[in-house]
Amino acid sequence: MRRSRRPSPQTAAVLLALADRPGEWSHGYDLCRALGLRAGTVYPILMRLAERGHLETAWEQDPPRGRPPRHLYRLSSAGAECVAALATADDGAPVAARRPVPRTAS
Repeated sequence: MRRSRRPSPQTAAVLLALADRPGEWSHGYDLCRALGLRAGTVYPILMRLAERGHLETAWEQDPPRGRPPRHLYRLSSAGAECVAALATADDGAPVAARRPVPRTAS
């Protein structure tokens, strides 16, 4: 039997950011900027969520000339169910209230 754990605040933030734009494809760089998280945090989360079936993945079609195609992500139906389950935490605080605060340039 698989043990169910609450996702880390960073994983929850990625899921919620993708849930803010249901059905739309996003790439990791946009998520990094929007959440104020580093690529070394976001990309492993995206890979793990995709492996668990919470995300659909695809390669960008027709990228601009001179740039390689980007890997795109969006919530799957299982991911949407996961986000719904995260609606409130065990302590009753909404997950959205615990999103990481984006870093500002210093």
